[in-house]
Amino acid sequence: MLPARSLDNRARSRHVPPMDFSPPLIPATLLRRYKRFLADCTLADGTEVTAHCANPGSMMGLAEPGSRIWLEPNDDPKKKLKYGWRLVEHGDGHFTGVDTALPNRMLKAALTERRIPEVAAYPDLQAEVRYGEKSRVDFRLSGDGLPPLWLEVKSVTLSRVAGVAEFPDSVTQRGARHMADLAAMARQGDRAVIFYLVQRTDAQEVRLAADIDPTYAQAVSDAVAAGVEVIAYDTRLSPQSVALGRRLPVIL
Repeated sequence: MLPARSLDNRARSRHVPPMDFSPPLIPATLLRRYKRFLADCTLADGTEVTAHCANPGSMMGLAEPGSRIWLEPNDDPKKKLKYGWRLVEHGDGHFTGVDTALPNRMLKAALTERRIPEVAAYPDLQAEVRYGEKSRVDFRLSGDGLPPLWLEVKSVTLSRVAGVAEFPDSVTQRGARHMADLAAMARQGDRAVIFYLVQRTDAQEVRLAADIDPTYAQAVSDAVAAGVEVIAYDTRLSPQSVALGRRLPVIL
């Protein structure tokens, strides 16, 4: 690991309009999460339903039975489940987003509108571009006179210490491979960015959970040494909407 240091330059995103939840979210109580993608819940009127959980990860600290959660109802006949689990509400009024697809959608909109100061010079955006030996980068940015920029997004939801968001919440061989791929891009003279999007409203900084996955933590250190940039932003979350928030310091 590198010595502890902050990678925060206190940049702030230009105002990013919120994405409204439509239809509106409804409250529920979590009964259990199982088979990774399923969650049994009780609605406010006592009805028990099964919701889709768009999060294949461990969800450490977020799937405790009895938790107050927020569901997105749908009437799509193509979907087997009529509810999607979107938020966990914490006792202190904070929220955590559990939909791992949301960060890419949110970030794509912000990148397209060039609202993230650190990469706002790039006018062109491609998603899911092949690179490395067997990877796809989330976004490739380009522009005349600029080096290609390879940007990988990670959703951060773990917090074991108040105010500290951590990644990862389980061992991620794929994540370590992504860091090696980004390092290779940086070594050849391109820009490469790992972007931690913190889906929590209670985080003040981001750290690596080296005790959970020391191999990933070492891969990040090696990538940073090769020139990979580390950026983290939080999100403004509520049962009404979600939006990109402010930049957070990353402590390695």
